[in-house]
Amino acid sequence: MNRILVIEDEQVIRSALCRLLERNGYQATEAGAIDEARPLLLQQEFDLVIADLRLPGAPGTDVIPLAEGIPVLVMTSYASVRSAVESMKLGAVDYIAKPFDHDEMLLLVERTLARSRLERQKNALKSDLERNYPVTGMVGDCPAMHEAFERIGRVAATDTTVLILGESGTGKELAARAVHENSSRSDAPIITVNCAAIPEGLVESELFGHEKGAFTGAVDARQGLIEMADGGTLFLDEIGELSLSTQARLLRVLQQGDIRRVGADHDRNVDIRLVAATHRDLRQLVDDAQFREDLYFRLRVMEVLLPPVRERGADIDTLADFLLAKTCQRLNRQTLSFDDDARAAIRAYPWPGNVREMENAIERAVILSDDGPLSVDKLALGPAQPFATAAPPTAPRAEAGQSLEDYFRNFVLEHQDTLTETELARRLGISRKALWERRQRFDLPRSKR
Repeated sequence: MNRILVIEDEQVIRSALCRLLERNGYQATEAGAIDEARPLLLQQEFDLVIADLRLPGAPGTDVIPLAEGIPVLVMTSYASVRSAVESMKLGAVDYIAKPFDHDEMLLLVERTLARSRLERQKNALKSDLERNYPVTGMVGDCPAMHEAFERIGRVAATDTTVLILGESGTGKELAARAVHENSSRSDAPIITVNCAAIPEGLVESELFGHEKGAFTGAVDARQGLIEMADGGTLFLDEIGELSLSTQARLLRVLQQGDIRRVGADHDRNVDIRLVAATHRDLRQLVDDAQFREDLYFRLRVMEVLLPPVRERGADIDTLADFLLAKTCQRLNRQTLSFDDDARAAIRAYPWPGNVREMENAIERAVILSDDGPLSVDKLALGPAQPFATAAPPTAPRAEAGQSLEDYFRNFVLEHQDTLTETELARRLGISRKALWERRQRFDLPRSKR
């Protein structure tokens, strides 16, 4: 039930207004002057203050600084623009002229409370976002993380294109959000696109939009994700998965700030800041003619390298404690800790899935644990095995004269009975999504072993 404080020196009007509010489901408290309202505001919580402009001793607008964020609705006997403007300048959310219609007052109260609720929800969502993607939440004290922090801090204030490198799960999206939140575009949107998750036949339509009738199924014109990021930041995750034709169109956006929707006959100007990320070796893709060299040089103006968890040394303890505290808070659990065996296992495990894997393992352990320290069996890490190398294993190079399609087909048919889909994708240097798409395109069903 919403609590409303009514400040009005005329007893008849004050009582009538309180009865009106209470009949309509509000809880009303009354005061005859600012001095009477002051202790009430200190002792109780209110959702709205309705104050007459002319009160004995001090004007009604004097309650605004006392309300400390509570919306204040001003009543005035003078339906003049001047009194309304002055009240609004001092911080009142709205005003109403006396005598007022009951329905008019109720409508204004409902509208003011709804606006206040939306503002609180917006602040809560923003707080959640900052908790999940906090700029200061990129914990780490190893030299590699210090280098990443410094680069993010230096480049964020500029409009320079940023390329974030690192294995899957190292926090590339978190770093991209840190760049955005510390830039002059922080009030504008950041649009995140996972290039590996969009089917190749739809990627240009998704990124650049399309006009009505541009292709079968295009029943309406559609704005692309790049246009949605206008004025803000576009984050292209796994940019190495884009086709060469899409890369060419993206290069035009970076060079000239122009995009053309699929099926359109004119360009549109956009103002975006591009942050890209990949776990792949773009230089190698350039050498293999799978990535445009001119786009590569446009992207790597500033590189930020995020190290894998296994190379962060003592940071592993700090990171695990941070993720545990965040998980307990999100799951509404009291703060837990790791027992000695669990902490030793966390240090020894190679974490091939990096921060993402660690966070998931800790969340599972918190859910399965009681109030005591988290045990190693709840983490379900399995035996620790040495991790041979930071780079994913790669497949042998194609033979001279062999097409990429033939190479892909031969490699998959030769190894699919002995390797999982994840291992196949890693050997080929592509994502599982890209592997699935190429299986469909080349008519290579999965082995039924």
